[in-house]
Amino acid sequence: MMPYIIEANDLSLKYKKFEALKNISFTLKEEKIYGILGRNGAGKTSLLTLLSAFRKPTSGKLTIDGENNFENTKIMSNISFHYEKNYSEETSTVKKMLRDVENYRENYDGEYALSLAEMFELPIDKPVNKLSKGKQSALEVTMGLAGRCPVTIFDESYLSMDAPTRVKFYNEVLEEQSRKPRTFILSTHLVSEMDYLFDEVLILHEGKLLIHDEYETLISKGMTVTGAAEKVDEFVIGMKVLKEQRLGNAKAVAIYEKNSKAIETKAKSLGLEVGPISLQELFIYITEKE
Repeated sequence: MMPYIIEANDLSLKYKKFEALKNISFTLKEEKIYGILGRNGAGKTSLLTLLSAFRKPTSGKLTIDGENNFENTKIMSNISFHYEKNYSEETSTVKKMLRDVENYRENYDGEYALSLAEMFELPIDKPVNKLSKGKQSALEVTMGLAGRCPVTIFDESYLSMDAPTRVKFYNEVLEEQSRKPRTFILSTHLVSEMDYLFDEVLILHEGKLLIHDEYETLISKGMTVTGAAEKVDEFVIGMKVLKEQRLGNAKAVAIYEKNSKAIETKAKSLGLEVGPISLQELFIYITEKE
């Protein structure tokens, strides 16, 4: 399966007067697991509806494999978009729904779907509208994983599952990526629960793309510096300080800087204590500050 190159250039989306996305540009060019992070209303779902060709951008350009994806049958058949659906009127059984997916997904693996259904403890002879919300979510991600589309998008379609089931799903994404690599795009605000999945991270806030970076690179740019308040204040002059906290005569700051190795070395030489920042902390600090 060849990787699909996804390119967005100055992408904007408006709903009447509300601008959901504002001049977003990025390139996703490898079979990786991409995390789309953002608070509620940040524009995550709006972006994913453009990627999956559910909507057309108001302005800008979006191409997948060099082609405009909107109303492009060839491209659309290789993208699957999974979100929390309303199955209240779906009377088909789980087994029938899993079988029907085979009709429109070229790479669909029916045996894999049944093994996932067993792992998620889905009652395959039960009507879908009689399932709990958690089981309906498990069915949705089962269809996404077993569909094996070159671009597979999950828009928080796992939120109704309980925590142990979500962990099963996360681990299955990693295992599936090692077996059958593809482009996975997962949106979330449950950052601490999912950060270990991501190869690259895109952080959205109020319709803007604040950051797009490799996970390891992004994490390496953030750090905490703690020490005597006077020394810390002097040390961080000219740096991007995300958060600070006074602790008596001491002070702790969270900073985000590109040349993190040199900064860490300098901090230690001044007797300041340096510590890491998790992706969740970085996400919270950055979206609070902007």
